[in-house]
Amino acid sequence: MEQQVQPGINKRLVIIGLIIGMFFSALEQTIVGTAMPTIIGELNGFSIFAWVTTAYMITSTVVIPIVGKMSDLYGRRFLYLLGTIIFIIGSALCGTAHSMEQLVLYRALQGIGGGMIMPLSQTIIGDIFTAEQRAKWQGIFGALFGLSSVIGPFIGGFIVDTISWHWIFLINVPFGLLSAILIFIGMKHEVVGTKEKVYIDYWGILALVPGLVLLLIWLTFGGDKFAWGSTQSIVMIVVAVVLLIAFGIIETKVKEPILDMSLFKNRVFATVNGLGFLIGLGMFGAIMFVPLFMQGILGVTPTQAGSTMTPMMISLIIASIIGGRLLLKFTFRTVLTVGMLITTGGFYLMSTMGLESSTMTAYAYMVIMGFGMGLVMPTLMIAIQNEFPKSRLGAVTSASTFFRSIGGTIGVTVLNVVMNQSLKDKMVDAAADEKNPMIQGVLEKLSDKTDALFGLLVKPDALKMPDQVKAPIIHTIENVWTSSFTTVFLTGLVFVGLGIFVALSVGNGRIKRDKEKEAEVQAQEQPIS
Repeated sequence: MEQQVQPGINKRLVIIGLIIGMFFSALEQTIVGTAMPTIIGELNGFSIFAWVTTAYMITSTVVIPIVGKMSDLYGRRFLYLLGTIIFIIGSALCGTAHSMEQLVLYRALQGIGGGMIMPLSQTIIGDIFTAEQRAKWQGIFGALFGLSSVIGPFIGGFIVDTISWHWIFLINVPFGLLSAILIFIGMKHEVVGTKEKVYIDYWGILALVPGLVLLLIWLTFGGDKFAWGSTQSIVMIVVAVVLLIAFGIIETKVKEPILDMSLFKNRVFATVNGLGFLIGLGMFGAIMFVPLFMQGILGVTPTQAGSTMTPMMISLIIASIIGGRLLLKFTFRTVLTVGMLITTGGFYLMSTMGLESSTMTAYAYMVIMGFGMGLVMPTLMIAIQNEFPKSRLGAVTSASTFFRSIGGTIGVTVLNVVMNQSLKDKMVDAAADEKNPMIQGVLEKLSDKTDALFGLLVKPDALKMPDQVKAPIIHTIENVWTSSFTTVFLTGLVFVGLGIFVALSVGNGRIKRDKEKEAEVQAQEQPIS
């Protein structure tokens, strides 16, 4: 199937529509956290509030590879509009939720739409621009994603304080409709290739979706809602693994697979997706603890802690734009390796943070991490899109987004487990070393209460004991928490450090002009005489 885009497409309208859609879809991932305390207070659902985020994450992740393949069959325009409509309906329903259970269900629906919008935005960029132009625009869209992360908490706080938490969802409705209208008009002349019979990989979908859902639920709630070694846990992970193995086998047998396993024969595709997975694994799992460190150890206010990511994301935005320009002069391997080296350096510096560190030191280290990530993130997408003809951009772009998303999901869970286990072990060790029986008893009681440990860092007066006893206990907790924070970043450093070697193995590829790429494809398709 050869997919073509008519020159009559109005690129200006399409770009504006994509910017609006992608911005609000990305914004939804950061804006909700600011409003959660208010939502919990009104809907009384503290026990399941984590599912407000988890439900969105699960549905948006599992839909990514499916929509990528479907867009190669049915075209980007139809599926982008469908995703936007689903996102709008989900947002409107979220804004009218009267219970936490309703909100979780509506967030799952909203996640389906968000999971369609994000990869399709990047795929459409790949469709309507040449390889040279693509580098610039992917850098801009990477910066746009970073910008949404910077201003999301501020917008969320403003809306909650001045209007109502409902409007953090309802605001998506008018802007989502505007995005859909612009894409509908701007891509009116899109033409997609046709087949005599379109084949949909239903068996692949039936294996992938429940397999991923079970895996993500197991990773999210294992060790919390159920013990890792419990029957429930074992059954869940075994079924998930069996389904995902079945998915891999199915994809090698069907005519139009969701995830074409033959793509992994391409060196750039395999290495870049491996790098994206490692970045998600290390980066997104570790940085979630930075605001907690800033508030609990460095003593900043909750508002200041919420804006901790701002310096990093500003640095990421700048580096994304610079990285897109550098790719016109250097190989993918060069830009990726430099970016990973800078990111790894930032990770190491973060692992050295301690009780004596200042907020400015933390911000400086975050800027270094952000700059490295800004060089890497858009390059991953550009490198993959550069390797394949436009008829396959939907599948390869969505695959790249999918692997990075899965890495981030697993990373958040794994490093959360590392943090909690480290806190417990170090508290037990601290209690064993303590000579004062009264202090020792308190430390032993707190050793398995990780939530209480952070609560005491923020509000030490909650510990009703004489100052001569309370002071050494709080000091011990600070030392334990800081040491565990270091352990988390050193663990993440392993994943990110491995990414350097993966980046070095990408090869000598660089941006090809579209004519060169098509000539290569035609040459490969020529019969051997």
